[in-house]
Amino acid sequence: MKEKIIVINNETGIHARPAGLIVKEAQKYKCDIFLVKNESQYNCKSIMNILSLGGKKGDELLIRAIGEDAEAAVEALSRLLEGNLDA
Repeated sequence: MKEKIIVINNETGIHARPAGLIVKEAQKYKCDIFLVKNESQYNCKSIMNILSLGGKKGDELLIRAIGEDAEAAVEALSRLLEGNLDA
């Protein structure tokens, strides 16, 4: 298991387009990947789960990955989430 705390830097938070990018990136990995916010866990491979997270700029999230390529998945998703998802 690999975990990393990140802060959402995207001005508009996680809406439909960024959620789609998160899911697309997560699906590249075999491991299970989750975002954790306020002790609730959201599956990164489900767009409905990611949209229900309601992530806003400045929110602190924990990325949690469990499985064989967990480290690579956490690094890729942290770069994506800490970047500008609307660019």
